[in-house]
Amino acid sequence: MTGARLQDLSEGELLARLFPLFGAATGPAEVLLGPGDDAAVLAAPSGASVLTTDTMVLGRDWHDEWSAPEEVGRKVIAQNLSDVAAMGAVPTGLLIALAADPETEVAWAVGLAEGIASAAAEAGAPVIGGDLSSAGRGTVLIGITAVGDLQGRAPVRRNGAHVGDVVAVRGSLGRSGGGLQLLLAGRGRTHLDGPVDGADPVDRAVDELCLAHRRTDGVPWRSGAEAADAGATAMIDVSDGLVRDLGRVADASGVLVDLDGAALEQVAAGALTVALGAEDALRQVLSGGEEHSLVATFPPGAVPAGWQVIGVCAEGDGVRVDGRVPEVTGWDHFRAG
Repeated sequence: MTGARLQDLSEGELLARLFPLFGAATGPAEVLLGPGDDAAVLAAPSGASVLTTDTMVLGRDWHDEWSAPEEVGRKVIAQNLSDVAAMGAVPTGLLIALAADPETEVAWAVGLAEGIASAAAEAGAPVIGGDLSSAGRGTVLIGITAVGDLQGRAPVRRNGAHVGDVVAVRGSLGRSGGGLQLLLAGRGRTHLDGPVDGADPVDRAVDELCLAHRRTDGVPWRSGAEAADAGATAMIDVSDGLVRDLGRVADASGVLVDLDGAALEQVAAGALTVALGAEDALRQVLSGGEEHSLVATFPPGAVPAGWQVIGVCAEGDGVRVDGRVPEVTGWDHFRAG
């Protein structure tokens, strides 16, 4: 027996179920007016706000047979918080838009809101408003707009890297892409599976990577401001793969980013190598998307604790690994990478 569908509720009735999940709107900036009016009002303490937006589409960015709605909610917040962090800002508010087939179950929408609420609360970024709309048969689209505050810092852009800077990453690489590879191959575990039985290390590694893809937890959003304070010259979040995203930094800054193969192999060690083997593990470190870790360039000696050095900036252009052009590129939304 199926549950209630969105078409069974009015917009007001649905909002009455969702708003309480987000709790009181609290964060580093004062919410002058929260959900319930035509628009929210958010203070901008430093006088400069960072704005970013992202969308996720059912069947393109997640599959219901893989992901619980709470996991989708956490994932869509992660990809926006990382963009705010990559500018050196802290998140101060979130706007949520949902366009869904009226046949979508109410329980799914509530689960989505619960995932959004938990991730937003952990980041101290209140949900301050949004929009609801019906959509065509089978369509579910989630749009998030995140607001951040630079707290008096200058934004860290992609075009500031210099020859001689070191390249460092904060967070993981390749784990989300590895989980996706496993799920596409039919090896992956989904939210429908129970806990891993036994102590087989491959099973544990597979489960770990699939969870990393479905939830994208652990975005180091606080580290963006930390990097800015330490003197980061350029920064970007790893959303489309390390090679593609660092290529954007290289192009904007007019430098060559030369990655250290030994350092990347160290990153690939552990669950990635256990589940995928060494070759595919390194491939995911270089090209796996939706990781939402931060990668930045720093003057020598300025890399903060907790960041791992993986390369240097040199004369030239593009991205190399030990001086060689990598065979992989990363994710492109409109063509294969």
